[in-house]
Amino acid sequence: MPSDTPSRPLPAIVLVITACGVLAGMDALGKHLLQHLPAAQVVWARYTFHTVLVSLLFGLRHHHAFLRPTHPWLQLLRGLCLLGVTLGIYLALRRVPLGDATAILFLAPVLVTLLAGRWLGEPIRTLHWLALGLGLAGVLAVIRPGFRAFDPALLLPLGSALLLAVYFVLTRWLHGRDRTLTTLFHTTVAGSLVLSLTAPLYWVPPQPGEWPLLAAMGLLGASGHLMLIRAFHLHQASALSPWLNAQVLAAALYGLWLFGEPLGLPFLLVASLIVAAGLLSHRASRPS
Repeated sequence: MPSDTPSRPLPAIVLVITACGVLAGMDALGKHLLQHLPAAQVVWARYTFHTVLVSLLFGLRHHHAFLRPTHPWLQLLRGLCLLGVTLGIYLALRRVPLGDATAILFLAPVLVTLLAGRWLGEPIRTLHWLALGLGLAGVLAVIRPGFRAFDPALLLPLGSALLLAVYFVLTRWLHGRDRTLTTLFHTTVAGSLVLSLTAPLYWVPPQPGEWPLLAAMGLLGASGHLMLIRAFHLHQASALSPWLNAQVLAAALYGLWLFGEPLGLPFLLVASLIVAAGLLSHRASRPS
């Protein structure tokens, strides 16, 4: 990232928290659709409608300029990372609660800080490590290891967490090298092409009322990722990563509201720990 890019932490944090709520809503909608449709088809809708919406909204204004990336292979790698994240989560959601799957996925902020320090040269301070430790403790409060039988499906969001960390670091690295709209478009275009080509292998005809929901997933996904891309352009990835855990809280609330998945004491614990982690991270990123 260019060294003269100004950092704007507060707008970036607001964007991250808002995006987490939007993307958690998208995942809740996906969990609902998984009751009738294959996971690959739900992900196809999320990616394809995202790609079509971005093309229609920005294509006329910017013509085709935003389609051409400066670093096509990195954009491809970033898009395939997100495809792996989404497939892993949606396959897991058939068997595990929405909040639990999201909690495991958001071990990614721990990895983001480590990768950002190594690959992007961002400073990692003691308070960052403390913030990440609190965030990890909050995630473990949701998972509750050792207190219930292990479900192999939990390995899917665990693998997704690693891919998500790479995705966020690549998003930060591409700032100043590709336009925001270019990065937004290439977020889903690779996954959409892959899933469209393989659609005959898994396609189930959606019911008429499911088409608007499938399209809504693309709208929510595009909105959420546009916010995240903008946020990671405004502030350091290592400083923003603990705030990504807000999606764990949003997912737990959606799980309670839509699917009757209980919250209880672990949820209250994770909420307090994640808020504390975000505040510590914000303090660590302020100029000394």
